[in-house]
Amino acid sequence: MTLQEFRDSLLRDEPPRELSADLAALWWDAKGDWNRAHDSAQQDEGPAGAWVHAYLHRKQGDSSNAGYWYQRANRASPQRSLEEEWIDITQSLLG
Repeated sequence: MTLQEFRDSLLRDEPPRELSADLAALWWDAKGDWNRAHDSAQQDEGPAGAWVHAYLHRKQGDSSNAGYWYQRANRASPQRSLEEEWIDITQSLLG
């Protein structure tokens, strides 16, 4: 799936079934449903899940919690916009 196909899927009511929990979290985030995004991100305890989790807490404004998750993801807290980070994470997870 390309980034554009991912974005096109946002017109649906539910995320595509083939999405990982991390990508589903970013999908729900793009739809404006932080709670469902967070629930999805919690399903992956690996680095990808931690990165998405960090982004979500950064978006929420909880910098302390975001910092913890960036550390678990082995990533520095970004200095770019949330929108740019969303694109970076999505593209990375889509491969």
